[in-house]
Amino acid sequence: MKGSRNKQPVVTPELLLRAYSIGLFPMADSADDPEIFWVEPELRGIIPLDDFHVSRSLAKTIRRAPFEITYNTDFEDVMAGCAQAAPDRPTTWINSTIHSLYTTLHRMGHAHSVEAWEGDKLVGGLYGVSLGAAFFGESMFSRRADASKICLVHLVTRLRERGYRLLDTQFTTDHLKTFGAIDVPKGEYEVMLAKAMASPNLKF
Repeated sequence: MKGSRNKQPVVTPELLLRAYSIGLFPMADSADDPEIFWVEPELRGIIPLDDFHVSRSLAKTIRRAPFEITYNTDFEDVMAGCAQAAPDRPTTWINSTIHSLYTTLHRMGHAHSVEAWEGDKLVGGLYGVSLGAAFFGESMFSRRADASKICLVHLVTRLRERGYRLLDTQFTTDHLKTFGAIDVPKGEYEVMLAKAMASPNLKF
């Protein structure tokens, strides 16, 4: 992981929003470590909202509507799902400090979730932070095939409809690249971020 790290013992929700507005985001070394550190990657992952890719197979699955998709109905359980270990993610960076901070941001109207339901069971979701005309994706999870992917497609549709200009993924992965995620240099990202921050806070 490229990027600077600076430990800080006390972080308020207001400070967290300020950090996002200038290109920083927090992580923890593990779920058991209560401390967090700031990350500012030299290469930033984004998904261009005007160049989002959906494969034919995923589009076909979405047309079948295997899940009910909701927004902001179970934020804390989405965070809990993202924090759970999985075969491709044996450890997590979502510690108690991060959980508390983002739950508060949710109550403030700055953190949001997308949920996938199978009946009354939460089977996938994602969450992130909304500020200005930017959405900062934090994490996602799936308990059924394609659940988090379908949540991401619904997220992008919602962001486009509401005039968002930036979808920040922090880093790129092979998974996110299938949707069109790219790495942009820090300087280029700062220009994108400044334009998004010049906007009033958009309604998610």
